[in-house]
Amino acid sequence: MAPTLIIGNKNYSSWSLRPWIAMKVAGIDFDEQVVPLYEPGSREKVLKHSPTGKVPCLLDGEVTVWESLAILDYLADKHPDKHLWPPDPKARAQARAIAAEMHAGFGVLRRHCPMNVRRDPRKVRELTPEVQQDVSRIEAIWTDCRARFGQNGPFLFGAFGNADAMYAPVVSRFASYAISVGKTARAYMDAVMALPAWKDWEKAGRAESWVMAGNEV
Repeated sequence: MAPTLIIGNKNYSSWSLRPWIAMKVAGIDFDEQVVPLYEPGSREKVLKHSPTGKVPCLLDGEVTVWESLAILDYLADKHPDKHLWPPDPKARAQARAIAAEMHAGFGVLRRHCPMNVRRDPRKVRELTPEVQQDVSRIEAIWTDCRARFGQNGPFLFGAFGNADAMYAPVVSRFASYAISVGKTARAYMDAVMALPAWKDWEKAGRAESWVMAGNEV
């Protein structure tokens, strides 16, 4: 029986995108259950599965895993043949470090540029120095990974994996807010956005009719 991934709205739920795109690109079979967020009863619906009342949450038989990074680790353990973390120890250490940094940090960028795949990138949003600092750090991470470990493919460590899944929502933010980055970072973004899984998520997000208060389209 395939596991079930509980996710939020595809237009807004950056945390949900991470395990979803990792499983799609890796070819891991799963069912998805979308719970529209910020509606009456939304948290109660998620609480039936996740002890935090937040998405994403993976249900795999008797196993329940919440938190995006924990789900990605679980998937890597269960499907070692998918190489969701790089096989090379040095690359794997780097991938885990930058994934953890993404999970714990960049709050200024998250708040200033919330994920919104329907947003018109022609609507300019000025970046504060603090947001630009987050952008610069992320671009430095991408550039370093591509230079040191990306020789065998267009992603951070060559093949698409958990580290790329963790940064997928940032790719969406940079695109939808037209944030300027250098050539290496832009090429990486283009590779992620060319994935069929990315296009499927974006298409579904754009088709959603629900609009969260205060968000641009």
